[in-house]
Amino acid sequence: MADPEALARSAAPAQICVVDDDSSVCRAVSRLLAVQGYAVRTFQCAEAFLEHDDAGADGCLILDIGMATLDGLTLQQMLIGRGNCPPIVFLTGRADVPMCVRAMKDGAVDFLTKPVDDEVLLAAVAHAVERSRSLRQAHALRLATESRLASLTPREREVLGHVIAGRLNKQIAADLGTSEKTIKVHRARGIRKMCVRSVAELVRVVERAFPCRADGGSWR
Repeated sequence: MADPEALARSAAPAQICVVDDDSSVCRAVSRLLAVQGYAVRTFQCAEAFLEHDDAGADGCLILDIGMATLDGLTLQQMLIGRGNCPPIVFLTGRADVPMCVRAMKDGAVDFLTKPVDDEVLLAAVAHAVERSRSLRQAHALRLATESRLASLTPREREVLGHVIAGRLNKQIAADLGTSEKTIKVHRARGIRKMCVRSVAELVRVVERAFPCRADGGSWR
């Protein structure tokens, strides 16, 4: 059954936060995005954004670099350090190659210079919002999978690890020093607890939730 709260979040407009110490830029970008159906909040300094920082919302951050106290690149690093950095579109009046390289290397979606064409900015924002939603979905899947893993007994977890690695029931039984019938019981219970209907589906769930550990290593 679908999570009503998750459905409500997906139906809500994406929230775009604009952080720029130029009030005219904040107003212009806010108007442009609001017409497209986005929920927009503006901040004229990084400190004000940090006080707000709604990590639970889908959306992105449009961020200036050259601000008076806390600059955009430093804010990006702070958000990365806190583990809740949203997708960022940098929009700045001053830029150089090292700045751009640093921002993109640290995960920025785009690096645009003022004045920016409306269509270019809207395309960058759409890309950032899509990334935000994809990351949130992946995180939700990982949490659900971890919760189901926690419901397994140590033996069920061990057996499913072997199953994911592609071993047959009789091979697993030999490895674990038990009967093939016992392995079948643990395998069936484990698959049921993982809320999947087949080994193929189990493997797909693991690959999506743990893309770097899809060989079963995360199960043991």
